[in-house]
Amino acid sequence: MLTIGCHLSSAKGYRQMAADAASIDANTFQFFTRNPRGGKAKPIDAADVQAFEELAQQAGIERFLAHAPYTMNPAAAKPETRQFALDVLADDLLRMEATPGQMYNMHPGCHVGQGAEVGIQLIADALNEVLAPEQTTTLLLETMAGKGTEIGGTFAELAQIIGRVELADHVGVCLDTCHVWDGGYDVAGRLDDVLEEFDREVGLDRLRAIHLNDSKNVLGARKDRHVRIGEGEIGFDALAAVVNHETLRELPFFLETPQDDLSGWAAEIAALRAARQG
Repeated sequence: MLTIGCHLSSAKGYRQMAADAASIDANTFQFFTRNPRGGKAKPIDAADVQAFEELAQQAGIERFLAHAPYTMNPAAAKPETRQFALDVLADDLLRMEATPGQMYNMHPGCHVGQGAEVGIQLIADALNEVLAPEQTTTLLLETMAGKGTEIGGTFAELAQIIGRVELADHVGVCLDTCHVWDGGYDVAGRLDDVLEEFDREVGLDRLRAIHLNDSKNVLGARKDRHVRIGEGEIGFDALAAVVNHETLRELPFFLETPQDDLSGWAAEIAALRAARQG
C-alpha cells in the first residue's frame, strides 16, 4: 500500500492532524514541531496523544514525520545561533519520545562562509551532543538544493556528517525530489543512476522517507522552489515513477506542495494512488 501524506498544521494537536490526514485519504503526515521560524513549542497533551493513537489505529496511520524549524542551524558561525539549534534539537527529540518510534527531519545547516568542512563537523558535533542511545526516534537529514552555503546539497556531504556521528544507527536521510533535482540529480531522466549514487555514498538502508515535490526550476538550478505535482520541471510521470520504484515504494511519501487547502493535497494523493502499480 502507498504510504502518503502531506504537511499539516500542528496547531490543534496530534489527534486533529490524524483526522485531517484521514479526511483526504492520507495514511501519514508531516508537521512542524514549532513555528518554522523558531520559538517555543506548545506543551504536549497526554490526552491528545492518547486520542491520536486511537484514531491513527483506526485510520491506518503508523508513521509520521516531525520537521524541525528552518531557523535551526547547528553549522552557524555565531555561538548563540549554534546554541539555539542545540536547545531546539534536544527539546524536540525529548518531546518526540511521547510518540515513540517516529521520525524527526532537519535541514542539516548552512556554513555561512566557514566552508563546508567546518560546517559538516559542527553538524556532526551537534548530533553527537543531542542523540541518546535510548531514544526511539530516528533523526533524518534532508537532502538540500545546495543554494547559498547549504550543506547537504550532495550525497557525499550527508555521508560525511553521518560518518562522524557516534550513534549513527539513530540517523537516516529524507530525500526531497525538488531539492535533489535543483541540486543536479536527474530524478526524472536517470532515477536509477541517482539511487545508485545515493547507495554508493550514503547507503540505501539510510533512506527512510521521501519529500515528494515538483520543482519550478530547471535541473541543477540550486534555487529550491516547490510546485504542485505535475506542474513543474520534474513532471507527474517522473514523480509517479518515484512512488512506484522498487527501491522506494515501501517508504513513506510526504507532499510539501503549495496548496490553498486540504482539497489540493487530496487531489494529488488521489492521482498518485491511481498511478500506483501493484
